Amino acid sequence: MIENLTPQQSWAVMQENPAAVLIDVRTKIEHDFVGHPVNALHVPWKEAPEWQLSPDFIQQVKLAVRETSTPVLLLCRSGARSLAAAQALQKAGYTHLINILDGFEGDLDAHKHRGNLGGWRFCQLPWEQS
Repeated sequence: MIENLTPQQSWAVMQENPAAVLIDVRTKIEHDFVGHPVNALHVPWKEAPEWQLSPDFIQQVKLAVRETSTPVLLLCRSGARSLAAAQALQKAGYTHLINILDGFEGDLDAHKHRGNLGGWRFCQLPWEQS
């Protein structure tokens, strides 16, 4: 089963379970320039410019998270790519998967801007830029 948790709920899971791993599945550009949660492991689900699925996504996660029962939290821009990545990890045998709702930037507001309605950064959880 894949849980869908808010950024605050996800942060609480990470505080309660130090073995939990947060994986940022966004592109390198998003991760580096938009910002990312502190200590998030960066494993892109898709990468520009082709936007094809990363053929070694599962293998990279397996190298970093060896126990399939380890809580794995997944984050993207708004929660869609991270859900797809969680579904792929579930098929690969991971059993404690958490999709972070609203992702890092949240949904678009009325002016088509992200970061004003929700997401990790909006919730003022620990983040940094490269």
